[in-house]
Amino acid sequence: MLKLYRAKYPGFGPTLACEYLAADDRVSVSADTLGRWLRAEGLFARRRKRSTHRRRRPRRSCRGALVQMDGSWHDWFEGRGGGGGGGAAWCCLMVMVDDATGRAWARFYDRETLAAAFDAFGRYARSRGLPLALYVDKAGIYRPDDPDGPPTQFGRAMAELGVELILANSPQAKGRVERMNGTLQDRLCKAMRLAGGVSSIAAANALLDGSFLAAFNRKFAIAPADQADAHRRVTRAMRLADVLCERAERAVVRDWCVQWRGRVLQLDARHAGLDLARPGRRVEVGERADGSLRLRYDGAELTWAEVARRPAMARAKAKRPVTNNKRHKPPADHPFNRNPACPGSRPGR
Repeated sequence: MLKLYRAKYPGFGPTLACEYLAADDRVSVSADTLGRWLRAEGLFARRRKRSTHRRRRPRRSCRGALVQMDGSWHDWFEGRGGGGGGGAAWCCLMVMVDDATGRAWARFYDRETLAAAFDAFGRYARSRGLPLALYVDKAGIYRPDDPDGPPTQFGRAMAELGVELILANSPQAKGRVERMNGTLQDRLCKAMRLAGGVSSIAAANALLDGSFLAAFNRKFAIAPADQADAHRRVTRAMRLADVLCERAERAVVRDWCVQWRGRVLQLDARHAGLDLARPGRRVEVGERADGSLRLRYDGAELTWAEVARRPAMARAKAKRPVTNNKRHKPPADHPFNRNPACPGSRPGR
């Protein structure tokens, strides 16, 4: 077999060589056995895939220059149930880590949704300020389907706030928050177990805000290279609640109503001068986290009132299908009965 390998299959791997030996030379052996023989003779060396070269990225120099954010889906309550409102114990911890200091902020949610991302970022911004850049993964709530198309709702909000949104190409690129997830999955789960068996999102968030995060950051956070703070203070003029919300354009129908998620919004008559019912005119509807709505056109605030939807039209009673059970008999003068080209035909047949 080694003679055949040297003559016909030099450079072949054991698996491929075994296939050819069995098919063309009618000799069979396992790939593992052939591999041992080839390595013993120095005819084959095991090839190992080289890992991708990565360059360590230095930390940002000051706090607030870059914040990494990620959602960690895990059995945080260790099977004790609860979650958001009963049911499975699995839920999502939204974690934000300052790149310069390693200082962590976290909060529990049912899942990593757009509403959760908006709420987490808003709470962080109100407590610590707006960072210059935010590092996230390429989940659908952050990454648009078309790179050349409009941004996602989250991307649009970051652009309005002047926060650079960076999409990581790999988990290793935002390794600081990925490693933080693993640390929290160990330490936070044990802390909740010792705190009387925390089993709900509300109780877990109370533990985070109360004592856990402060003690955690005292232990693991480091001093930045530069003591400056790049966080920008959130001002009332920013109207954070109106930015961190879902917004979309809607057409105004001829009765000056706008439809939004099953609701009918009647625009006030005081806006008649805007001629909003003209074809092509669209207003912007924004739904805040508390469910309240805000309508705008060309930067101007619109007043409106919700009206009841039209009652659904009663369906007409379905008619029974008409079935003709009568056999049709053509008359005697029908061409079928008096066709001379049809031999054997006779009237009445």
